[in-house]
This record gives sequence, C-alpha cells and structure tokens, in this order.
Amino acid sequence: MSGLPVLIRRLHPDVAIPAYAHPGDAGADLVTTVAAELAPGERAVLPTGIAIALPDGYAAFVHPRSGLAARCGVALVNAPGTIDAGYRGEIMVIVVNLDPREPVRFEPGDRICQLVIQSVEHANFHEVGELPGSDRGAGGHGSTGGHPMRAMPDQTISGGT
Repeated sequence: MSGLPVLIRRLHPDVAIPAYAHPGDAGADLVTTVAAELAPGERAVLPTGIAIALPDGYAAFVHPRSGLAARCGVALVNAPGTIDAGYRGEIMVIVVNLDPREPVRFEPGDRICQLVIQSVEHANFHEVGELPGSDRGAGGHGSTGGHPMRAMPDQTISGGT
C-alpha cells in the first residue's frame, strides 16, 4: 500500500518510528521518550523523539488516545495539536491528567497520542460589510439542541480595546 511520503528524523536513538496499529487506521501512534508522573490536574509537555517534514499543502494533527482517556483520564490540552508543513522541530505533546484522584505515570516508549496527516487548504480572505444569509445564521454553541438539563450561560466575551 502506498501513502504520502513524509520525511522523519529520529532525535532519540531508541524511539520507534510512528506506525499504524491496524490497516485503515487514520492515526499513527507516537510515543514519549521520557518518564513522567502527573498528579491529578497536572500537565506536562512530553517529547516524542521525532521531527518530520511534511509536503506543502499538508499538516499533521496530534490527537488523544481514547484508551488513555477512558482508563486514566489523560487528555491533550490543545487537542488537536497542529504541526505545520514548515515546522522542523521535535513534536512535543501537552498531556493533562484529568483524573481527580489518581496520578498517571508514563515510561519511555509509552504511546501517548496519534498523529493524523491531512491535506489542508489555504483561504483567500475577502472582507465584506455583510455576510450572505444561511439557514443556520449566527446560531452556535448549542443552538441546535443539546443536554435538556443545561442552558447556555448568557455571557458574551467580546474582543476589542
């Protein structure tokens, strides 16, 4: 099976090259190169020991692992993390322990996230005085329904001065 050629540089001698666990998987597993223990609520930036060079028109996105989330309460702070085509530094992953009681421990070689590579478009932004109408309009943040017990807070934070 052929795929998109992505150049990879191993920055740590023992790190595994990203791999897809199963045929058809969208994400390739990334591992950490360090040991770390996160107390409940604590976050850390974990190195992966690799750097990549993506072709122009592509970006890589770091996604959480569902098993870590379900079993340990581990999430990614900025999920998905974006790796631009021009970035050549080490891929670093910001993890957080959301479990309210138990610490979580990582060892070198532990899978911490998935790397998804996608084609991306560049937009030409054109300023206008008014946007064209649509069926949805300006409705957002639960405007199509949601949890029946919760209403959206009536708070707006506006940008500006």
